[in-house]
Amino acid sequence: MQEMETRYTHSPEDIRHYSTDKLREEFLVEEVFVPGKIALTYTHNDRMIFGGVTPTTKELEIQLSTELGVDYFLERRELGVINIGGEGFIEIEGVKEPMKKQDGYYIGKGTKHVVFSSVNPENPAKFYISSVPAHHVYPNVKISIDSINPLEAGEPLTLNERKIYQYVHPNVCESCQLQMGYTILEPGSAWNTMPCHTHERRMEAYVYFDMQDDTTVFHMMGKPDETKHLVMQNEQACISPSWSIHSGVGTSNYSFIWAMCGENITYTDMDMVKMEDLK
Repeated sequence: MQEMETRYTHSPEDIRHYSTDKLREEFLVEEVFVPGKIALTYTHNDRMIFGGVTPTTKELEIQLSTELGVDYFLERRELGVINIGGEGFIEIEGVKEPMKKQDGYYIGKGTKHVVFSSVNPENPAKFYISSVPAHHVYPNVKISIDSINPLEAGEPLTLNERKIYQYVHPNVCESCQLQMGYTILEPGSAWNTMPCHTHERRMEAYVYFDMQDDTTVFHMMGKPDETKHLVMQNEQACISPSWSIHSGVGTSNYSFIWAMCGENITYTDMDMVKMEDLK
């Protein structure tokens, strides 16, 4: 019912001579949404836990205590949730609320019981979650994409026209260090961001989705002057260390969820990379 894989941290020097298989083994999560199961990855990059909760015929609850040295999962953590699948429910401390596609939730430190379920097991909800350490209790907040004024970025000429929906963000709700959002590329656009950037003060994880079977995304990573890439399919995720760029380009438009944590929650705190500096 529940699996969690641990991924350790790497320096840029570590990956210099990685083969394609080794790079994928360390940074790519190939299966995020497993019907009837919870599939999580614990990265030691800022100790983020991310992954998919895909309930079918039974309710699912994340049970992590001994693994984290606590009495219950969110004793010292906060949690962000976004549903990218069918209709479902999220029950928090006994209060059950509907969660349609693109509904999200911020759940604060100290919440003991969070239970996930689907309306239709044949079209299950797919709850993408991200959890990071927290030092303060902030209120639980349900977040709908309909209530967010998206940032509109890019243009057709540069193939990166997109809408950025900030879910767990100071404009929407308070959090300790988690930021989480949902980006949708317009038809005809392929780049999620270019020119690219790093942010030494925060790590990030991406999950790409809303892709057709014959669509591929090339996720660019590595130091700006020594780039590498991961070839990714629908509903796969990847880890982006703070020293790495994180741009993607697809063979068609797509959507992705980004989640960040680290020293601050300043969305614009980025170290931009000039195009001529990329190698």
